[in-house]
Amino acid sequence: MTSQTDLAALLCSRLCHDLLSPVGALSNGIELLADETDPEMQKRCMELLEQSAKTSTDKLKFFRLAFGAAGGFGEYVPVEEAQEVIGSLAADAKRVELNWAISDAKLPKAAIKVMLNLAQIALDALVRGGTLDIGAERTGGNVEIVARATAEKLAFDETIGQALQGELPDADISSRTAAAHMIALLAKEMGGGLQFAMADGALVLGAVLPEPEGMIG
Repeated sequence: MTSQTDLAALLCSRLCHDLLSPVGALSNGIELLADETDPEMQKRCMELLEQSAKTSTDKLKFFRLAFGAAGGFGEYVPVEEAQEVIGSLAADAKRVELNWAISDAKLPKAAIKVMLNLAQIALDALVRGGTLDIGAERTGGNVEIVARATAEKLAFDETIGQALQGELPDADISSRTAAAHMIALLAKEMGGGLQFAMADGALVLGAVLPEPEGMIG
């Protein structure tokens, strides 16, 4: 079984991988700006720096909320925080239409983490743009979450789906599947579960998670 230390290392690898491109672009932009004297090229360098800084910040905000202790130590987190983070990532990805179907102002912290990770997986599948629909509902003592990616072209590694359902062998858990493995463990600890399906140009990711005891209502 993958240890907590191994899982933490894999998640750190994922974070470093995702930040390498925008941080590298920042470094390149600074080098170009230092040597550039043409005003038009200087303007383009500044635009590159601004975009790279925004992308880096957006990714760090996502990792803080999806994997860290953001939101404090309370049981619930404002949905608005998750919407802001996912909205920024979708904007950075470009050509992605984002739709929400969430009526509650707050959701359990674990549900927010699961929702963020499912949204990121769905967003990664939209390699050429498309539609990302995210919904969540508190009903019957559970929180039900769905993230659906729809497009003519989807890219989805089914080992991620196996990890979501707890079916991926430990030997195959990598930085690519670590986030899915983490939320599968989280769902299992809560007595809930995750699932995925692909059909007719759509990737559907779902979760059913029991609400924390004493917090239903």
